[in-house]
Amino acid sequence: MPITMRLSWHPLTLTLLQPFHIAHGVSTTRSNVLVQLDGGVGEAAAVPYHGETPEGIGEYLRGLALERVGDALELHELLTALPAGSAAARAAVDMAAHDLWGQALGQPLYRLLGLSPRRLPLSSYTIPIGPSAQMAELARRAEAAILKVKLGSDSDEERLGALREATALPLRVDVNGGWSRERAEQLLPLLVEHGVELLEQPLPAGDLEGLQRLARVYPRPPIFVDESIKSSADILAHRGLVEGVVIKLAKSGGIRPALEQIAVARACGLQVMLGCMIESSVAVTAAAHLAPLAEYADLDGPLLIANDPFAGLQQERGLLQLPEGPGLGLRRR
Repeated sequence: MPITMRLSWHPLTLTLLQPFHIAHGVSTTRSNVLVQLDGGVGEAAAVPYHGETPEGIGEYLRGLALERVGDALELHELLTALPAGSAAARAAVDMAAHDLWGQALGQPLYRLLGLSPRRLPLSSYTIPIGPSAQMAELARRAEAAILKVKLGSDSDEERLGALREATALPLRVDVNGGWSRERAEQLLPLLVEHGVELLEQPLPAGDLEGLQRLARVYPRPPIFVDESIKSSADILAHRGLVEGVVIKLAKSGGIRPALEQIAVARACGLQVMLGCMIESSVAVTAAAHLAPLAEYADLDGPLLIANDPFAGLQQERGLLQLPEGPGLGLRRR
């Protein structure tokens, strides 16, 4: 007889330690959704510029009928039955299902996936857009191994100079699609001059012609795309135009599709950065279990919020440590 799994959810308002300003706008809180599937936990990130809202996530979850699933071990049956719709909501259910699966088998997720915690890359720490002096001070105070710097305005030259004077740490630049083609061409040599190790999403999502134009510029840092990538088809479309892709569970729809996207990126000769939204330890720990498959990690979400309801992934100066508990290994604070 089919068993209906118990699915519940409630709002999760995350308070940021400081206003977070990127090219898309500024925020002091994020309104996510915490999802529970029997004893498993997941998180849906309501990111407006990805078309996700708490209301839309809730509507998707209300429409789910999680029948025909006998127990937590029937992971394939559950996840392939999820209908199309909110990627963030699907990601949350996927995380919770993997958490439950690991708990049922008594093993942490990374072990069930056959991955080694010894292959975890260093994670970056994000400096949001602000006045040059403020960004420089944040860089000086950061207890980090790598800094990810948000840019995307007319004052980016000044900001880069101030940041490089303030720190010798490796810099990664994330523009969140905030530059025009001309502006990007103008700034690429400056990024090289300041030792920037990679450039993320310089142009608006979908500007393949612009990326083709930037690919011909030399010298320049490797270019990774983030907002442009939501599916394996998107990765295929960027083959030969960029050096890497940013994969996030909230965009891909969860752990299972993220694994597929990583495989497609590898087949295309692209490097992978495993990233996160502003999310709690629930979603970021889920992503971290896949981090041994990536060359780069940007998993600092829990470091940016003041009210993380769970403990899971631990990190110190970019060094990541996966929890040893079964499933995602989360512990409620």
